[in-house]
Amino acid sequence: MKKIGIVMGSDSDLPIVQKAIDVLKEYGADYEVHIYSAHRTPEQAREFSRNARANGFAAIIAAAGKAAHLAGAIAANTTIPVIGLPIKSSTLDGLDALLSTVQMPSGIPVATVAIDGAANAALLALQILSVEEKEIAEKLDSARAKAAEAILLKDKKLQEI
Repeated sequence: MKKIGIVMGSDSDLPIVQKAIDVLKEYGADYEVHIYSAHRTPEQAREFSRNARANGFAAIIAAAGKAAHLAGAIAANTTIPVIGLPIKSSTLDGLDALLSTVQMPSGIPVATVAIDGAANAALLALQILSVEEKEIAEKLDSARAKAAEAILLKDKKLQEI
């Protein structure tokens, strides 16, 4: 099975990133987690992304706050899918990170989830992985069906009021 890479710009991002790790664990996906900064360790970030395909990664989640150039720096050096995870870490409530992550130039796409949206970043990475991994696809389908059932049950209870 291919892996999901998670790269965060700082260990201060770990409390949010942990939510993505937990989702990947729940689905039994292989993953690696690293701390590489677009600004402080650009060489290591570049080498990680340049070698991602050869190292068996299907997608990379890049989590960063403030200027949040990490996802773009990763995407500039690989053609595997990169998912930007903007982190709320400044006085701008994460809007700075969101805009830095989502405003990529043409030709260098970065899929971007909500500010602190780590669970959705992991789920999107799993959906990418599910293109080739039937077991992951089945787990995702099952989770969606359970979520729908829960909503319909709540609707039924509401109608009984």
